[in-house]
Amino acid sequence: MTAPALTYVYAVTQPTSALDAALPTLHGIGQELLRLLPSDGEGMPLVFVVSDVPEADFNETALKNHFEDLEWLEYVARTHHGVVQAVATCAPVLPLRMATVYQDDHRARQALTVQHRAFSARLDLLRAHTEYGVKIYLTPSTTLEPDQEATVGSSQPTSPGKAYLRARRAQQHTRESVYQQAQVAAQAIEAIAAHLTTQRVRHAPQRGALTATQENVLNDAYLVPDEQAEEFQAAIAEVARRFPDLRIEVTGPWAPYSFATPPPETPDPAAPSHHSGAPTAHREPP
Repeated sequence: MTAPALTYVYAVTQPTSALDAALPTLHGIGQELLRLLPSDGEGMPLVFVVSDVPEADFNETALKNHFEDLEWLEYVARTHHGVVQAVATCAPVLPLRMATVYQDDHRARQALTVQHRAFSARLDLLRAHTEYGVKIYLTPSTTLEPDQEATVGSSQPTSPGKAYLRARRAQQHTRESVYQQAQVAAQAIEAIAAHLTTQRVRHAPQRGALTATQENVLNDAYLVPDEQAEEFQAAIAEVARRFPDLRIEVTGPWAPYSFATPPPETPDPAAPSHHSGAPTAHREPP
């Protein structure tokens, strides 16, 4: 890269022979080769996984403009994720936020060295663990609109107004029933997680294009010990079979994005939880 460049950091990890072998085959943003920047801190050897990026695209002003460009954002996010996932197959990894950039390698190494102890502690916590996502969706068939339900189960002729009210009551009954099922399913998942996972982060339910016509009422991330991952997935699949009116989805394995930073020390009711409090399924108002 001949143009002025910045140092883009994808993740913190430990040097391993597997990572050394894979590194020449991995590319970052703009197809730039990846490299490792070692820390000068004492104790556990740590490295930043980095590549060069154009200063013109990643300086503060350019980033503000690019964050309005969905196509650019998608490319950077996919590339960042691809690097993190590839590194995770070779070594324990602590993913950093997308668009973490430093003026040069020297500044990046300084930052790694200053945070060496904190990064080491977090990496130890994530070692031999993998993130899995668990989501509960209400499907369109369980949340029919009144005009759809007015045509279901009405053998007796009646006025349009009465038909609508009857359908509306039926719809509310159906929604109550499905939400109750989601609540019970969430409790079952929580019970499984208490035995087979070490941490949970509760994300906000997804909306918009990510869910299409389905309603996402639970969106949790779990940190699962590798030796229990298969049992965890099987147990969640069994819960899904017990609730055919819901769509219960397990995703992963993922690099531990949701657990890269420690939870806040001060309890915050609005913050993601860590195996605390009653399990709930988020409910939209009827």
